[in-house]
Amino acid sequence: MDFLLHHGVTVFGQWISIAELAGQVFALAVVFLAQRRTLWTWPVQVGATVLLFSVYASAHLGGLAGRQVAILLISLYGWWAWNRRTDPVYGVVVRKGRWTERAVMLAAFGLGTVAMALTLQALNASWAPWPDAAIFVGTLVAFAAQGVGLVEFWGVWLVVDAIGVPLQIRSGLYFSAAIYLVFAALVVHGWVTWNRSARTAVAGDKTVAAAR
Repeated sequence: MDFLLHHGVTVFGQWISIAELAGQVFALAVVFLAQRRTLWTWPVQVGATVLLFSVYASAHLGGLAGRQVAILLISLYGWWAWNRRTDPVYGVVVRKGRWTERAVMLAAFGLGTVAMALTLQALNASWAPWPDAAIFVGTLVAFAAQGVGLVEFWGVWLVVDAIGVPLQIRSGLYFSAAIYLVFAALVVHGWVTWNRSARTAVAGDKTVAAAR
């Protein structure tokens, strides 16, 4: 891994390690694959987590590094869950969350961010504990919601992107910041796609129920 961290390329005058380049390309591919609800989303995500853990750890971003470990575990769960939720017609079944589920997501994001930020401060694990914590917790909430097929996970990703871009720039990770902007565009498209799929699945269920 040291080789990937200390060797890289220069893009528009900015040096980028191989680990950061490959990790962010993998992460970008994950968003693209998630839009299409393919099971390949999860193994590609596993590869991204390994690479990005090393990048963020070397940049002394404890929250961002720690979240990669959590993402790895959630990715294994998501892989298992999507295998169980595949429909022969609609693929991976997605739906809009109930109001109670949305409230739980919001509470987990808010309370989790406070707890994580205080932990990072106590451990001196990050020079930017609050945005670092928000990205960490937001990522976990997004992946957990994605794993059970909730459309709202795309909205959480937009919040994470909005926080992540300035943090990446301040950390000198300009390529990663640019990737976050691309993420935002893909997230908006993914949100529209999943909303359409959720409506189609509901309409299909109603049609089947009416035919019985």
